[in-house]
Amino acid sequence: MSPDWTWLLLLLPVAFASGWWLSRGRSERASGARVRGLSSSYFRGLNYLLNEQPDKAIEVFLQIAEVDQDTVETHFALGNLFRRRGEVERAIRVHQNLIARPALSDEHKVQAVLELGEDYMRAGLLDRAETLFSDVVGLQGAGPTALRHLIAICQAEREWEKAIEHARRLESRTGEPTGKLVAQFHCELAEQARARGDEAGFRAGLEAAFEADPHSVRAGILKGRSEIAAGNDAAAIRALERVARHDVEFLPEVLRDLLAAYERCGEKSRARSFLAEMIERYPGVSPLLALTRLIEQEEGRPAAVDFLVRQLRQRPSVRGQGLLIELSLADRSGHGQEILQTLKQLTEAVLAGSPAYRCGRCGFGARQHHWQCPSCKSWGTVKPIHGASGE
Repeated sequence: MSPDWTWLLLLLPVAFASGWWLSRGRSERASGARVRGLSSSYFRGLNYLLNEQPDKAIEVFLQIAEVDQDTVETHFALGNLFRRRGEVERAIRVHQNLIARPALSDEHKVQAVLELGEDYMRAGLLDRAETLFSDVVGLQGAGPTALRHLIAICQAEREWEKAIEHARRLESRTGEPTGKLVAQFHCELAEQARARGDEAGFRAGLEAAFEADPHSVRAGILKGRSEIAAGNDAAAIRALERVARHDVEFLPEVLRDLLAAYERCGEKSRARSFLAEMIERYPGVSPLLALTRLIEQEEGRPAAVDFLVRQLRQRPSVRGQGLLIELSLADRSGHGQEILQTLKQLTEAVLAGSPAYRCGRCGFGARQHHWQCPSCKSWGTVKPIHGASGE
């Protein structure tokens, strides 16, 4: 069921209940007539829904809201429905009209302000939204919601210092841990500092990220790569191994740098040991392919092929198949080599057309890694896809 239909169905009981509410405190005959009129409108709207005519249903419920001016829940439901349908201007008008009501309770007025702020966000009017949320952030009931919206606005505008401030306030108000989120914001500041050549600012950003989240994967990767850039391969190896052991899902993001650092340090034995450990812990194929390459270098191609074949029987992989074909090409000639070359090209084509990463929260697929999901805006949820055609 689509979100529009869900909201319409949720709206039906509200619209119908408004008839009952109007009947209280009035004469039996007058209220009965009013209830009958609203009930008729309710069932007419329901009939439109059942016949998949949501636009006509909305118009009916708008008429009910106009008759029942005192039941604000009907207007809130309509405003939310308009926003979800992309009719932001209509949602803004509904919520502005609610705020303008002199007899509106404080609770409902705050709710209307929050809803109007969301309308502005949906319309891209972030400055207006920020002003509204800042006005109610000190209120007990509205504060946490307003702070979450303010954090979202700061992320959209890349105002990381303000985002950190709001996140800390949210944690203070609700007890909700925000360390991982704050660490991401500090990493953004660190990367900005490095881009402008401010190494001191970069190091300070990493320290703040680790202070917020001692196991920050992103800060660990940045530290490892900064150590490589400074020529400190031993320190880089320690940092990148720590990242992989803390969150093995990010192994593909550090493996290339880690293998290069091992080679520069002459640490092939340590590399093989680490890759063997990762093969046991990580369901993907990256450490398997890397260890196959090391075996080829040290023991020869036949040993590498034998190792890879045994492993692929346990964990089938298109990428592993591609490497097996590549290793087998050297032992073939003529028509057999041509067939293997064609299979290799087909394998590469399959991999080229498939997403390599997916967000664990919303399912967004991507060819490259994102720290923040471009779709749902969650942090640290985009990870490699596993399976025969993935990692």
